[in-house]
Amino acid sequence: MLGGLTTTDGVILEIVAFIVGCILGSFLGVVIWRVPNHISIVNPKRSFCPNCNAQIAWYDNIPLLSYAVLRGKCRHCKEPISVRYPIMEALTGCAMAAVVAGVLWQIYPAWLLPDMLYLAAISIVVAYIDIDHHLILNVIVYPSYVVSLALLVLASAMMGDWEALKRGLICALILFVFYFVLSLIWPGGMGDGDIKLAFLLGMTLGWLGWKQFIVGAFMAFFVGGLVVLIQLTRKKVSVHGGIPFGPSMVVGTWIGIFAGQVIADLYLQLVGLA
Repeated sequence: MLGGLTTTDGVILEIVAFIVGCILGSFLGVVIWRVPNHISIVNPKRSFCPNCNAQIAWYDNIPLLSYAVLRGKCRHCKEPISVRYPIMEALTGCAMAAVVAGVLWQIYPAWLLPDMLYLAAISIVVAYIDIDHHLILNVIVYPSYVVSLALLVLASAMMGDWEALKRGLICALILFVFYFVLSLIWPGGMGDGDIKLAFLLGMTLGWLGWKQFIVGAFMAFFVGGLVVLIQLTRKKVSVHGGIPFGPSMVVGTWIGIFAGQVIADLYLQLVGLA
């Protein structure tokens, strides 16, 4: 456990992170639905039922609990509410708890926590929108460059580790160029959004280290390959494509963040290079 924190302290932090994450997940659900449909995330301020357009009261918008109380139906028109909303809230809660756990177990330094929390939220938004619309939106990715870079600068400044920032930018550029070259070699295989997302993910992976970067970059294709194989087996897609790659990039990145060091060390031991 980190520093002088007790197990009880850690459990409390994890519970708080999960609750805050569930609340954040409710907001991310709004972003994921409104932004691709060109609806402002601030107007209307209140969430509304897409079927009857009735505004949703605050007591009907409590993460997880309201869905259970309403039995998954709109209070006004009684139309079913998609189960994806409580799933998204729970997923975000678990993601935020996992990110905090990464600090508690010293997988990465505490000063990197703000960037990790932000990246977790953006990862969920990007993955859901890409699954729904096969798009990785500039309005999501471009501002994230600025925010993530600023948070990485903060982490480097507070830790006095400017080499990590330099490595992060180098890795971001490497991954960007790699995906760009792939898009030329394999037209239609990689979209412009994947290329832009690669730069964002590469910054944080590179900041952590070369092992995390290499494993995270590789695992995107490993996860993507598994998804394609499963979908082909289920006859959901053809060999010509139809599966968004953004979610695989996101999952691969988080595998690299949490297990990149361990996977790389294990591989080097197996091939006799460690």
